Amino acid sequence: MIDLENILNNIDENRLITPFGRIANISATSLSVIGLEVCVGDIVRVEALHTTYKVLAMVVSIDGKKFQAIAFSFVEGLSIGAKVFLQQDGLNVRCGDALLGRVLNALGEPIDNKGALHGLDFTASINKLAMSALDRGVIKERFSTSVRAIDSMLTSGKGQKVGIFAGSGVGKSTLMGMIVKGCEAQIKVIALIGERGREIPEFIHYNLNDNLENTIIVAATSDESALMRKYGAFTAMAIAEYFRDKGKDVLLMMDSVTRFAMAQREIGLSTGEPPVSRGYPPSVFSLLPQLMERAGNAKIGSITAFFTVLVDGGDMNEPIADQSRSILDGHIVLTRELTEQGFYPPIDLLQSTSRVMDKVVDKEHYKGFLKLKRVLSLIKENEILIRVGAYKAGMDLELDHALEKREQIRQFLTQDISEVQSYDEIVELFKELVND
Repeated sequence: MIDLENILNNIDENRLITPFGRIANISATSLSVIGLEVCVGDIVRVEALHTTYKVLAMVVSIDGKKFQAIAFSFVEGLSIGAKVFLQQDGLNVRCGDALLGRVLNALGEPIDNKGALHGLDFTASINKLAMSALDRGVIKERFSTSVRAIDSMLTSGKGQKVGIFAGSGVGKSTLMGMIVKGCEAQIKVIALIGERGREIPEFIHYNLNDNLENTIIVAATSDESALMRKYGAFTAMAIAEYFRDKGKDVLLMMDSVTRFAMAQREIGLSTGEPPVSRGYPPSVFSLLPQLMERAGNAKIGSITAFFTVLVDGGDMNEPIADQSRSILDGHIVLTRELTEQGFYPPIDLLQSTSRVMDKVVDKEHYKGFLKLKRVLSLIKENEILIRVGAYKAGMDLELDHALEKREQIRQFLTQDISEVQSYDEIVELFKELVND
């Protein structure tokens, strides 16, 4: 006999209906909602009143019984009174080997017309803290990029965070492609944040030769919302962490930090934050280390990260460049001057540095690095005198020797984008150059 009384007593009245709130105010970038209990970071679903249009949004601030949410897409089509439902607690991405070779959006959904993703056996939180400082592994193994200028003079280590600083049109994307193609990482995760839509297929075709083996691309183009551009970077980082925790050596390449910061600037200003430095609110400067510090060595596996920074007019002291340089373990500076001279990759070795180089190369290599840097410095210091003919051979024997080696150094440091060399080959050529 059915015990109806017992069944009725066990019914949870709170689950008889799905709770929802309603939109109280709409601005160009955000929604104000009342009538729903949420936490900061929760994902809500907004349903238009008279159509089937639905929008996902993230809760960014709470004021009493009202909260503010930023939409992942556009707010056109929504109106006052539209219903708002709690979708999920926080933002997650599903991970697995099925992601390899795919192009995803900022939410981890495929956008490459290759079908649905299957076999994703793990759900990773996009927003999470970096590992504890004492849980990090020491950087002591070198990371080869197959780019001669980097492997010889700016040698990277597994787990290092490196910035590539350059103005627009100088050659960041091409250098990124060279590193992705030639590096020794087992898994490669590329985050293209705020790029023009046409650059995504062009990057795959021209810079990667249509080869996405062991590669995952997360793309959030410039026409997408600020929230998509912001969380595209965090999604790529969460995917890289998943493979690192499986014991893999992962390359994370992100282009660009500047557009990621600009997305957060839009979000911060829309929620009432004050602009404190060139229009950037305080949240931008706290968000950069939250992203960058998640890279590094774990007890097993590593994430070696290269972050490109678009510097405004070559100003290395603008807020985003300056803050990024203070967080990263090294920086590679590309200059328009070298690009105009046909010097590629246009890396200014005197402005660039790797803070871990002395820990991952042998003593002979490091002595050669100091020797070649001295030669480059001498040439730079006397460049104007040489160009106007004020310097005569024999006035400085050390400078004479540097000038004799200039063309040989140029040939070594310049490299065709399709040229790939092993680390051992590069170091052997480098030692021959500096010991000659």
